[in-house]
Parts: sequence; C-alpha cells; structure tokens
Amino acid sequence: MSDFPRMFRVRQHFSAERLDDVAGEVDRQLARLDLARRVKPGETVAITAGSRGVANIATILRAAVGHFRRLGAEPFLVPAIGSHGGGTAEGQLGVLASYGITEEAVGCPIRSSMETVVVGQTEEGLPVHFDRHAFEADHVVVCNRVKPHTRFAGPIESGLMKMMLIGLGKKNGAEIYHRAIVDYSFAQIIRSVVDKVFANCGILAGLAVIENAYDETARIEAVLPGDFETREVELLEIAKRSMARLPFDRVDLLLIDRIGKNISGTGLDTNVVGRKFDDHKAVEGETPRVKLIAIRGLTVETHGNAVGMGIAEFCKSSLLRDTDKAATRLNAITAEHVSAALAPLDYETDREILEAALPGDSEARIRSRLLWIADTLHLDEVECSEAYWEEAQGRNDLEILTELRGLPLGDDGDLP
Repeated sequence: MSDFPRMFRVRQHFSAERLDDVAGEVDRQLARLDLARRVKPGETVAITAGSRGVANIATILRAAVGHFRRLGAEPFLVPAIGSHGGGTAEGQLGVLASYGITEEAVGCPIRSSMETVVVGQTEEGLPVHFDRHAFEADHVVVCNRVKPHTRFAGPIESGLMKMMLIGLGKKNGAEIYHRAIVDYSFAQIIRSVVDKVFANCGILAGLAVIENAYDETARIEAVLPGDFETREVELLEIAKRSMARLPFDRVDLLLIDRIGKNISGTGLDTNVVGRKFDDHKAVEGETPRVKLIAIRGLTVETHGNAVGMGIAEFCKSSLLRDTDKAATRLNAITAEHVSAALAPLDYETDREILEAALPGDSEARIRSRLLWIADTLHLDEVECSEAYWEEAQGRNDLEILTELRGLPLGDDGDLP
C-alpha cells in the first residue's frame, strides 16, 4: 500500500493585468469623482474593511483615508465582515489586524461594534440592518473586491453591493439575508436591501478592487452610488476572466495545504474546485470535476475558522484540533451553509490520507490524477501526478519545472 504516483511541478502562465501604483490609483480614482462637492470639512466618512485576504488592502485603505483627510474630512474604518471574528467586536478587530489593518497602519480610528440600526424594511418584509457607526457617519465609502461568489451565480455576486448588506449588516443582517436568499434569490435580496441602504445610509462612493490570477491588484475603480449595479455587473465579468484555475479539469484527488477565510468565504474557492452548487461534486456543465478533496491545514489568518472543511472528504486530524468550533459553527449557521462546518474523515498523516483516498490496487493508484496546491488563491505553481505528464508537455500555458519524482513523504508520513 506504499506506491504513489510520481509527481512533477508546473508553473501556469496566466495573462495578467497588474497595477503597480496602488495608492496612487486609489487617490486618482476618488479624485475623478470630485467628492469635494459633497464632503465638507469636518464631516465623518466611514470606510469599510472586509474579512477577505484582498491584496494590498491596508495600502488601499490608507490611501482612501489620506484622500479624505486632504478634503478636510474625518475618516474612520468600520469592520464590514458580518458574523466573522466569532461575532464579537474584539474578534473583528483581530481579523482586521491579521491583514495589517490597524489604526497605526491606516492612519485613522477603527470603530468596531456588532450593534446595528434597522433603517427600513424590504418588500419581502425583511428588516434592513446597518452598522451603527457607519449609519451615524455623514458619509459611507464601500470598499470591496469584486469576484465570483462561492455559492451564488448571477449578474451580481461578491462585491460592493454584497458588502452593503452582508458586511455592514453585521451578524444580525447576515443571518436574516442568508435565510432569505434560500426562499427568494441572491439577486432579489441584494437589490431589495441595497435600495433601502441607498435611501437611508449616506453611501458616498464605492472602491471596487479586481485581482489578477496571481493574487495581485489588477484594477481599482471608484464608483458613484447610482452606478454600483451597472458597473459591478461589468466588473464581475472582468474578474471572472482574471481568475486563476487548476491546470487540468479531471482530478481524482485534490490535495490542498490550507484553507481559511482570507482565502475565500468558504475557506476554499468553490469556483476553483468545481463545487459551487454541490459540496461534493461538480454539477452538469461545471468544471473542474474533482472526485475527492483532502485538506491539510488552516491559515493563520482564519483564526481557527474552518468553515469550508465540509466541502472536503478528507483532512488532517491536526486541522480539527486547530479548529475554533464556535467560530466555525457560527459562520456556517449564519451563512445558511451548515454542511460547510461538518468534519471530513480525518487522519493523522498525509500518508494515511493518500492510502484511504487513492485506489487500493497499486497500478491504479500510480495512474491516479492527483493535484497538490497551496490553496485556491495561489495557483501559479501546482504539483501534478504522472497521469498529466504527456498532456502538460503539449500545453503552451504550462511550464514544466521539474522531472518526475516521488512524493516527498517524510519518515513521519507527512508531506512538507
């Protein structure tokens, strides 16, 4: 039971736009909106800070703070991260700090609270919750990355509008909206809630961020409230084209080093692993088609939130020991994705996982299609099994970095 496929490493070549002067672009984009006409000296501006691992996020927020200070305003940050951070104000500050977002780093106060204000009711009868600190500000600037959502498909997925209800709705709003999405639709609930937010919450502008396939800032665009929906639809299409993908569409076992909330809302990006609509298989027309997933650990930045582990079939036992059960369960229940917090089959070593997940027959095991990645956000280099060797040699978008060699299992049965 010790024969495993030989492996080789490839580097994927993605066409990737990249923004070199991130801070300068933030300032240029905000200046393009001529916000001085609406922002008076001494007025307060609440700027959202989310819980995803957005590239250069501290730089982006610091540049936005600087822009409003030059207008004579008093900017501050609010954590717009729903129920994350264990659903506490202190926990949410800790999440931001793990991304380098501190008062010292961004040059302004951070006002963290789970308290919300109900600013209206949707046509569906839903109370619209909004962060109290943001509501009491003279203006609100919504900053978020635009990208495909991990569970919902439509013209609007994850971006500025989602931040206005799930992020700024805090735990109270996130719970209500996620439940409502099951009965209605993601698009309907977003539009219903956002209409009330626009009418009552002083939204001044949005800062939309798009990243390239290498987890780098590709584009930043400042958007006026009246253009949020139209522009977000267009930016989402750009974001989809910019996403990194697995190098092959048929996979017997996908080995993932780490998952976490800084990687994706579901810990691992379901768009990458082909499980957006079903936790354990690709639906018709969806790629890639990954039979089994094994997770080896959690990111430091996820603070024990292991939501998403339930999308995998196998994991290291150490992952379960590192899991903050309360935070994981709270996040999964709030998001109406309880199965994402269920524990996979766990084993102490990587060798045990491989022996359980791959065929028992030695020859079939060696022919298995195995991919090994760091996480679903960093896919520029991937370890691939020998089953892909011939195809890889004919691919112009793949650079083969190594010869075929054995899996580097140590004497302790673990991979590096």
